[in-house]
Amino acid sequence: MDENLLQDVVAQAMKAGADAAEAVFAERRALSVSVRLGELEEVEREEARDLGLRVFVGSRQATVSGSDISAEARGKLIERAVAMARLAPEDPYAGLAPQDRLARGPFANLDLYDPGEPAAEALEALAHESEAAALAVAGVTNSDGGSASWSSGSWTLVTSTGFVGPHKASSFSLSASAIAGEGSAMERGGEGRAARWAADLPGATSIGTEAGNRAVGRLGARKISSQTAPVIFENRLATSLIGPLLGAISGPSVARGVSFLKDKLGQRLFPEGFEIVDDPHRRRGLGSSPFDDEGVANQRWALIDNGVLTTWLLNCASAKQLGLETTGHASRGSAGPPGVGTSNLTVTPGTRDQAGLMADAKNGLLITSMFGPSLNSNTGDWSVGCSGFWFENGEIAYPVTEITVAGNLIDIYGRLIAGSDLEIRGSANSPSLLVDGLAIAGK
Repeated sequence: MDENLLQDVVAQAMKAGADAAEAVFAERRALSVSVRLGELEEVEREEARDLGLRVFVGSRQATVSGSDISAEARGKLIERAVAMARLAPEDPYAGLAPQDRLARGPFANLDLYDPGEPAAEALEALAHESEAAALAVAGVTNSDGGSASWSSGSWTLVTSTGFVGPHKASSFSLSASAIAGEGSAMERGGEGRAARWAADLPGATSIGTEAGNRAVGRLGARKISSQTAPVIFENRLATSLIGPLLGAISGPSVARGVSFLKDKLGQRLFPEGFEIVDDPHRRRGLGSSPFDDEGVANQRWALIDNGVLTTWLLNCASAKQLGLETTGHASRGSAGPPGVGTSNLTVTPGTRDQAGLMADAKNGLLITSMFGPSLNSNTGDWSVGCSGFWFENGEIAYPVTEITVAGNLIDIYGRLIAGSDLEIRGSANSPSLLVDGLAIAGK
């Protein structure tokens, strides 16, 4: 049904005066349940669908979207899109993906869809179990609650160049948040996991217990003096250090000249042996897809190979602007033209676990929470508020809070050491990362 509807929308757009067109239809169903202190707090159910249309009149483009897919509403949407395109400014880089770059079916089965749909009662039971486990940890005094959710969605793209691509996926998530201590000494800790298939989620008890332990572990946090010391970014948040890299190597940023890495393609940014891989075809991956959001055949990329930056992240428009070929990294919703994005990003693990990294560094800071990052996109100067643990002689000494770490990312990347403790927790994953010295602002 989705494919036939989209074929009709594209055909009608061409009849209305478009030189090229693409239509996307998305449907989503979701259910989430949250509890707190043993009581049901919220049940939220969502059912949504959206039709998006992008049309081209010469080198002018326009994008419109709507949730009403009746014949009358579709006619108005098409009419509005073509009228808008005729009035839009010319964009020499706008256009559909070249036909020779389009993915061809049958598409690989990435096992992204779990047909099981949980009842609200089942999700509530999981939320209660995770919260109860958190409250059972000695030292936990209160709860921010437990939650469980499920969603299922489909996405279909049809273009006037002949591409037809359906994509279907599910998602299950479970989380808990605990509070330890009293008054001004209270500390929070949480744990949450998500997976394509329900069977791949950790148990609710283990999630709750981890949340409680992380809250209790923060008790007695203190400030430390400003200094320069080794810093380890815990695996749960280490990709936050890599996030600015992705923005800096995105084609649109490079094309606009607002990237601190705009002159670094083909150069060594990280130490020898360091690797960052983007793989859109990982089985059951939270970022997996059989093609990119322009219908382009996507593939595994070693964005950083043996420390060297190998590519920009390109959609068709940014590739054309830079005189290059798309890398299959187009990302879009139903409204607006495509941007760029990664799929399943992974920092390849090293040989030392987190304890081994602490032993190598001897004394320093283990960061377990980050907030309020600041980045100068032109220079790479970066800072972030954080909390975590001070370690001495390779062993955790005490929790610390209200600190900021700062440095230039080009310098930081050049000194990163990857640990071996990689966990696949989401669409971006990294082991713990050690920097041999960073400026720490404390008391």
